[in-house]
Amino acid sequence: MVAAPRPARPATVLLTGFDAFGGDPVNPSWEIARALNRRRIAGHRVQAAQLPTVFGAALARLDELLAEHRPALVVGLGLGLAAGRTALSLERVAINVNDACIADNAGAQPIDVPVVAGAPAAYFSTLPIKAMRQAISAAGVPAEVSQTAGTFVCNHVFYGLMHRLATVRRLAGARGGFIHVPLLPDQGEPSLPLELMVEGLRVGLRTALTTTQDVRAEAGAEH
Repeated sequence: MVAAPRPARPATVLLTGFDAFGGDPVNPSWEIARALNRRRIAGHRVQAAQLPTVFGAALARLDELLAEHRPALVVGLGLGLAAGRTALSLERVAINVNDACIADNAGAQPIDVPVVAGAPAAYFSTLPIKAMRQAISAAGVPAEVSQTAGTFVCNHVFYGLMHRLATVRRLAGARGGFIHVPLLPDQGEPSLPLELMVEGLRVGLRTALTTTQDVRAEAGAEH
């Protein structure tokens, strides 16, 4: 008797968040990521993973995750140093510089050094960020397109991710990007409830997985 073939494993969406930073007991980026862990979205399985808020170590962990999961889509989430965000901020561009105004969780504070020596000055997100912004906003969740991801660990991970997607053969065809998130209500203001941000990310991921060509939007719809 011939055994029935095993069903194909669904393609993976790798969704990363960061560990706690700056004295806060939780990081909203990780709370959102783990709330979506193992969800099925547009035929894909979400795999959440936590990254350390540490230069170098965050990319080493990302490399392990990329090798393990071979994802079709990778989205990094971060709180960032700009705790005044009022919306899910879909980042447009990652730049090749680490320039930390404060130390990371390991006490490192690199100043004016490249994320990847000799690599391009910048990479653009390969997510359909305007289509995602429209869909998230239509779902009742504040969303915006952001033109800067900063120069701290969030940008470090964003740039490192995009460089790997552009240069590592086994990742060919995978798309990726980064989204900054607001504080949770018990962390201060402005903020967004966790449930609202989780729904916004779910809608955003579904849009990214089902949209091959980004929309053109009026300049006034961006920030």
